[in-house]
Amino acid sequence: MNDKAKFDRRMLEALVCPQTQGRLEYDAERQELISRAANLAFPIRNGIPVMLIDEARTLD
Repeated sequence: MNDKAKFDRRMLEALVCPQTQGRLEYDAERQELISRAANLAFPIRNGIPVMLIDEARTLD
């Protein structure tokens, strides 16, 4: 599988931010799940969200 593997948007219904337990937004262009409450972006690799705070980047 390559980096452009399709993320299943239905996963958003089950996933929450690991820090705030809040809602996530999908950024298709950057392949990230965004937590506005935590000010973090979680990467999606090979279609799989990496929901580790240590792997997240801080939003600008």
